[in-house]
Amino acid sequence: MTWPTVLLLVVVAAAGLLRWWRPAWYWMTFGVTFAVVRVLVRYVSVMEACGLTVPPSRWRLMLARMTNRPAPESRAPRILRLRPTHTGLVLRLKLRPGQDAFDVAAASDRLRHSFGMYGVTSRELRSGVVEIRMTGYDVLKRVQMPAKTDTRPMCVPVALREDGSVHYRDYRAVPHGLTLGATESGKSVYQRNLVAGLAPHHVALVGIDCKQGVELFPLARRFSALADNPDTALELLEALVSHMQDVYQLIRAEQRISVAVPDAEIAADIWDLPEDLRPVPVVVLVDEVAELALFASKEEEKRRDRIITALVRLAQLGRAAGVYLEICGQRFGSELGKGITMLRAQLTGRTAHRVNDETSANMAFGDIAPDAVLAAIQIPAETRGIAIAGDSTGGWHRIRAPHTTLRQAVNVCNKHADRTPELPALAPFRPAVAPLHSARVPLSKTAPATA
Repeated sequence: MTWPTVLLLVVVAAAGLLRWWRPAWYWMTFGVTFAVVRVLVRYVSVMEACGLTVPPSRWRLMLARMTNRPAPESRAPRILRLRPTHTGLVLRLKLRPGQDAFDVAAASDRLRHSFGMYGVTSRELRSGVVEIRMTGYDVLKRVQMPAKTDTRPMCVPVALREDGSVHYRDYRAVPHGLTLGATESGKSVYQRNLVAGLAPHHVALVGIDCKQGVELFPLARRFSALADNPDTALELLEALVSHMQDVYQLIRAEQRISVAVPDAEIAADIWDLPEDLRPVPVVVLVDEVAELALFASKEEEKRRDRIITALVRLAQLGRAAGVYLEICGQRFGSELGKGITMLRAQLTGRTAHRVNDETSANMAFGDIAPDAVLAAIQIPAETRGIAIAGDSTGGWHRIRAPHTTLRQAVNVCNKHADRTPELPALAPFRPAVAPLHSARVPLSKTAPATA
């Protein structure tokens, strides 16, 4: 056996081992080259087989007849750019006259099989231009967040999408969010990633955890206020409403409305105020909303009505005052009582992990993205952390947050404990914490591989 043959066998064995053991490494070393060649060679025939070509125009047919040449073939969308990424390929196409972006989206599954890729999604960039994102392997099986992410204020990378892009929780774009999921669906891990992502930001974290604080109180060093029972939660929410009203008074005093002030300098929310006067934004995390809505007596019903009223007021009026809601629960339907559907209507961002029935999925997406309902109920029980994320635009994505243990989230919160702001209105609810120990467990942001 000659040495070139031995070298070839070693390369083939290494490629096979990498494809099974480290799909990301295989893609960067071998897969991306094979995929680019496959797409370029098969492009025209695949477009024709998928019905994404248009017949030649009349003037081209007339010119062919006049010159006695064969009739021109049908034309496929023109490739504007083919860009490899660390998870797949990005193909930008210029559509031909008569084609529509919906045609490309409808053919996504056929394109996936034809090009031999793991997943294909498409979106319209502008009129006549469509971007196709193809992934070369299952990026959600072992989540690896990119080293560089967006660092805008109040914008947190919390998960990875199935097309390889990063899913951000942008509070300035989507102020309030709802996260649903059954037990052991990965909802708590998603919440830990959210807290760990917010910890380095200049933001006050407020937590309501009616499970006696088992989820949020270990992270107490980074929280400005915490409540572990419905009675304390009511007092905390009403204090937040008072804080919101004080912020509006500040904005009103600093609006600077006069004939000489341009419109762009008039303050309408906290982000229009000068940085030295801007109040710190507040993110309110409710771990299990059903515990706030359930009651068993007349006194508890009165307490429940006041809690829901305060949440609705914060959802309706809190954005301009820099108060953002992040509500989690297993179900969020009308059976929780009056005011719940009004509150849900204010929660623009929707994230649903595995749910036990279609009704629960409808609670999240039935009014904004009906197509996402079917995707939510098809999440397997063995793939914890897989979720469907959507918003009021009707678009949705399959995402998965990197696996973060409670110990790792605690380490991040302890590291940034000095950034915890003190708000006078929330001072009575500031958690008491013990002195910080120096020992820390090494951090890791990798989701465990699933079978």
